[in-house]
Amino acid sequence: MARTTSGSFTHTTAPPAPALEPPAVIPPALEIWAPDPPNWGQRLVPRRIRSAMTDLGLWQEPRPLKPSYHLIQVIEVLTRYGWCQSFDFSPTGRMCIRGAQTFLESTGHVTAIDRGKAVHYIQDQLARQGVNMRFWEWNDLPCNTFRGVEATISAASDMARKNGD
Repeated sequence: MARTTSGSFTHTTAPPAPALEPPAVIPPALEIWAPDPPNWGQRLVPRRIRSAMTDLGLWQEPRPLKPSYHLIQVIEVLTRYGWCQSFDFSPTGRMCIRGAQTFLESTGHVTAIDRGKAVHYIQDQLARQGVNMRFWEWNDLPCNTFRGVEATISAASDMARKNGD
């Protein structure tokens, strides 16, 4: 810590905070966004019929993303719909990390296997930060902010990208 004195006054300045790494670079060919919730028509059409309609070119299913891109999409969903604690889905439509992942899996933007891999990367990142609890319990800690959640998910995405996921 640097100290400067001017007359009888002593001023203490804190060292600069470490900068976070920039988020993972996403290839421009991939569009990662927070999808709209499924409309009633999409909810009522069974998966087998949607698959047949996809084969005929009448329906376009979302392309599931691999874990590194899925985690970036989780950040996009939390940014668009709002982040919350204590609920997977709040009454006002906000979501926690697990709620955003459930939303993306139910709309076809991630497979259950890749979601599991993404959870593993989040847990690894939390362990690196010295947190030994499940990510949804950590999400609900009163000291957490959206910025902290976003930084942790981004770091987990970078870790997944570096491992080829």
